[in-house]
Amino acid sequence: MQALTFWKTVTMDHSNLLESLIELLKIHDVRFCVIGGQAVNAYVEPLVSLDLDLAVAVDQIDKVDALLDQHFTLKRFSHSLNVTIPNSDVRVQIQTDKRYGEFVGRASVRSVLGMELPVASVEDVLQGKIWAVMDSERRGSKRQKDLADIARILETYPKFRSQVPQEILERLLD
Repeated sequence: MQALTFWKTVTMDHSNLLESLIELLKIHDVRFCVIGGQAVNAYVEPLVSLDLDLAVAVDQIDKVDALLDQHFTLKRFSHSLNVTIPNSDVRVQIQTDKRYGEFVGRASVRSVLGMELPVASVEDVLQGKIWAVMDSERRGSKRQKDLADIARILETYPKFRSQVPQEILERLLD
């Protein structure tokens, strides 16, 4: 089974949220990249997730907010725009924390969910996961998943171990 078909089956995405969102961003020349768990999956052995996290160029965040609000159900949070649509369990989160905006310029096209999409560099994906693990306001279960994603990255790219703070390295299982 193709990756996109599998993901759409798992997420019960009968409304084509993923394809519609990506097409809308491309039509409106929005500079974006995949971050988070799906970006990790682009570099290491993939795991199933209902989430798709994106970063957009900082100067386009307001444009993206208005654009998505016209086409999808949009919930605004302090550091994200969460996009949903009826008949889909897909959860798309647009990161509005400006630190992630720089990732867009260093992204390269990789296969994500059977689609060719811009993906943050592995170094940037790792940095995003470090920020997530260090964010005490995130749910503990989310931070544990982020920790596992760091471990997955380091297993494939051990040269980046020196970029991970010691306090995180101590929490990793060897």
